[in-house]
Order: sequence, then structure tokens, then C-alpha cells
Amino acid sequence: MKTLAVMSRKGGAGKTTVAVNLTLAARAAGVKAVLADADPLRSACEVLREREEAASLLFETGAAKLFALTEACRRSGAELLIIDTPAAPEADVAEAVKVADLCLAVSRPTYLDLAAAVRSVAIIQRLGREGVVALNQCAPRRNGVEPPQVLKAFEALRFAGLPVAGTALRSRVVYQTAFAQRRSVLEIEGADRASDEVRALFAEVWKRLSGEKPAPVRTANDDLGRPWMAARPAGLTFVQPPA
Repeated sequence: MKTLAVMSRKGGAGKTTVAVNLTLAARAAGVKAVLADADPLRSACEVLREREEAASLLFETGAAKLFALTEACRRSGAELLIIDTPAAPEADVAEAVKVADLCLAVSRPTYLDLAAAVRSVAIIQRLGREGVVALNQCAPRRNGVEPPQVLKAFEALRFAGLPVAGTALRSRVVYQTAFAQRRSVLEIEGADRASDEVRALFAEVWKRLSGEKPAPVRTANDDLGRPWMAARPAGLTFVQPPA
């Protein structure tokens, strides 16, 4: 069994949205996935508890119970455990990171969210775990061109010391429409673009969990003639918190 911790040290980044949609995307792909809601806000429970398969899909838990829950899910034959982590306190976040095979740090492409992502990175690195940063609620491309804010976010996150997922989830109203119906975007008619993005992000996460390393994300800001670190974007410099 593989374990994925979905995390954000700042509210509003869409951590629960990502955790719920990835869990249901995994199930749609034939992976026996379960979701542990370890966030005291219980947002994932609010979305999923009325689903017919809730008893085998959803676990309401806390940081202190995560190790025991992980072992129970492994014994029951689960293939993937996704943990919707709390934003705080740090000690509770750390408990989720400790049991995870991979940590997915969710961030919007804004300065404060990126700064929070750096704090997530610090915990992941301190505990010696594998991690990747996923951008969420990004503005859609226009005529195939990535918005400058998203490009700068990709660049800044790479300096935080973790890989950046190649799939960015876009800001779409359909995510809230789906939640109101206790569904994922994969289960909503007319949500093809959002569904494709979620499937692509799950495929990338599943590959990483399986030991595959996707190619590094490149953007229009990369200078192919020298190391990419020379292309640091102005105005998005972060100081790594001390270990």
C-alpha cells in the first residue's frame, strides 16, 4: 500500500479539494483508495460522508491515530491511503508526513500561498520524506499561453527544493458544484477540462508513488544555455526556514 499526504500550511489553498478529487480519481482508475480526514475542520467528511460507499471510502481520524490507521488500511487490502492533513499545529502535520510515502504540498500561485508551501517543504525535508508541490486554483491558459503569475509560481517553487508537479489545477467553479452534489469533478457532466486535469495529476502522483520520476517541469523562463537556477524570477525570492 502507498500513502499520500496532501498538505498546506495555509487555509484556502484547496487541500481538501485536491485530496477528495484525487481519491475518487484513483477509484475511477481501479485503484482501491481510501481517504483519511485528519483535518479538524472535517471538510472531506462533509463532502463524502453521505456517499453510498462512505464506510469503505472515508475515515475520520486525528494525527495521533494515523500510524494505526495506516496499518489497518494495509491489512484490509487498500492500495492507496490519501490523508487530508491539518494546516496546524506543525506537530500534527509532521505525524502525517512521517507515515507518507509521498507528500503533496498544495499551493495557489500567490505570494502568501507560496510562502506557506515553503514551510511545508521545510517539514518534508526535515523528516526526510519524498515530496512534490502542486499548483492549484491557477488562472486558465489563454490561447495556450500560461499566465505570467503561474509561470513565476512554477519558477519560485522549484527554488524551494522540491519537484513541481507538471499538472496545475485551474480555478473552475465546477469544483464547488461537484462538492455540493457530494461528487468529484470526474462525476459531473460537462466538467471535461477539470476532469482531465485531475486525472493527469493523479497519474503523475501515482507514478511517483510507484517509483517513477517524471521529467522536470520546464517553463518559458528557462535559459537552456545554463543551469535553471540562474533564471530566478524577480519578486519571488524565499528564504528557506531553518531546519
